[in-house]
Amino acid sequence: MALTLFDLDNTLITDDSDYLWGQYLVEIGIVDPLEYAEKNRQFFEDYEQGHLDINQYLKFSLKPLSLHNIQQLNNWRIDYIDTVIRPLVATGTQKLIEKHRSQGDTLMIISATNLFITQPIADLLEIPNILATRPEIKNGSYTGNYTGTATFQEGKVTALKEWLKENNMDLSGSTFYSDSHNDLSLLKIVDYPVAVNPDEILQQTAEKNNWPIIDLRN
Repeated sequence: MALTLFDLDNTLITDDSDYLWGQYLVEIGIVDPLEYAEKNRQFFEDYEQGHLDINQYLKFSLKPLSLHNIQQLNNWRIDYIDTVIRPLVATGTQKLIEKHRSQGDTLMIISATNLFITQPIADLLEIPNILATRPEIKNGSYTGNYTGTATFQEGKVTALKEWLKENNMDLSGSTFYSDSHNDLSLLKIVDYPVAVNPDEILQQTAEKNNWPIIDLRN
């Protein structure tokens, strides 16, 4: 079975679930409406420009999880997925997923966005495997830290190689769909890299390397 990998944000969905979660917290009054929103916007711009400090960002984005009990966080998340994320699933996403499912491929989301946010989206899309940054839990509460590898840029490659070893698989016949130049290190090692509604840098790279460029939004 070939492995088919999907980036999540701005690939299978039409916006960034991590950034939008921050905005959701602002809107429901959980975080400071001015300071948090500004930092959230700045980190998002850093990501788009390719120079995000992932450790600083995770320290910022995971802190709210440490300030509330898990049941309350889960209640907010249910509302967030239903009201914010569900309408953002790209028009062509389900058809693409079903194409690879019908081929017998092993499906996986691999995302820099943390697992608290991405796991229910993977469940929504019925994608059984996911690699994402894992928030740390101790004594039944989030600590605000993360464990293992931060799945961003080269971290995606590191985490995937570990998963492949653990599951006795390789990248023969593998495909990876992504919108972002932040994923170039992973796109370059799969057999079939595909650019999805790509940013400018990825668009240029895909054209130079004759990678397919697809639109899941129209």
